Amino acid sequence: MTSGHPSTNIAPIPFPVLIADIGGTNVRFAIQPAPDAPLHEFDTVATGAFADFTEAVRRTVHPAAAERPRSVLMAIAGPLLAGPMKLTNAEWVIDPTAIVRDLGLSTLITFNDFEALSLSLPSLRADQVMKIGGGTVNPRKPRLVLGPGTGLGVAALIYGDEAFTPLAGEGGHVTLGPESERDFAIWPHLERVGGRISAEALLSGNGLARLYRGLAASEGLDRSDCLSGADVTRRAEAGEALADEAIELFLVYLGRLAGDLALVFIPEGGVYIAGGIAPRLADRFETSGFRAAFENKAPHTAILSRVPTFLVTEPRPAVAGLAAFASLPRRFVIDLTSRRFDA
Repeated sequence: MTSGHPSTNIAPIPFPVLIADIGGTNVRFAIQPAPDAPLHEFDTVATGAFADFTEAVRRTVHPAAAERPRSVLMAIAGPLLAGPMKLTNAEWVIDPTAIVRDLGLSTLITFNDFEALSLSLPSLRADQVMKIGGGTVNPRKPRLVLGPGTGLGVAALIYGDEAFTPLAGEGGHVTLGPESERDFAIWPHLERVGGRISAEALLSGNGLARLYRGLAASEGLDRSDCLSGADVTRRAEAGEALADEAIELFLVYLGRLAGDLALVFIPEGGVYIAGGIAPRLADRFETSGFRAAFENKAPHTAILSRVPTFLVTEPRPAVAGLAAFASLPRRFVIDLTSRRFDA
């Protein structure tokens, strides 16, 4: 049976709680035995190594857990539905009612993956982020998080009435357009996805490879053998100038998109860059065009110059966000209608 509760009046979440961050490439598990207990984290496993979520839990969590989880808080890389949900970039179908039944759970609650990540932002420590450029955090103002990985996630976190409200969406699928002369030379050579060039089409693992191939094609070169972002970074590390430029443009476009989204929210609480790719490029952010592209939003450059930007270096921020919710759900205002599944 499905029941919904805004978190201002949430029914108790039975412990132990299994926290699951399900991405298109990897799954990260942790168990929180009690609200004030430390997390027991498990090794990251590949999504594609298991037929579905239930098999992944039975093979990864159950053999190592001191006590079987009674609840699951699940972050899903894709839009949330009241029934079965297919991951955007993987073959798994998440059927919450079946999972509750098959794993003998009391409760399962679903979150968008970047919504879950946003829940961690108020409690991230200085050693879990790297500041990029100027600006000062106002903790009562909106926060924004986006990040390239298998896909491109976006979410916001709004403060009000002594609680935080996450806003999830599909902002990674907005259109990304050319701006500089270099962009206009490259754009005709970019492979379109679904007939368009979305932000995710370039700002993701496959997107970095797509950007590199398009950049090469604009120079009359064939780089069709480059199939992943990892291929591009390896070529850049080997000294290839074209791959190096692709990474620089990737960071510029990421800054440009972050600035566009920041104009929507004016997130003086900070803009946070997360995901699986950005931390691997940490040493390039400060010297790249990321921050300049972020601020270059005339006539509002002065406004964005006051908005701080950060790279999230914490390796499991979505897990941390769900743990924060499990420990103190009343700190957040979330309508769980059609998202809480009870036995």
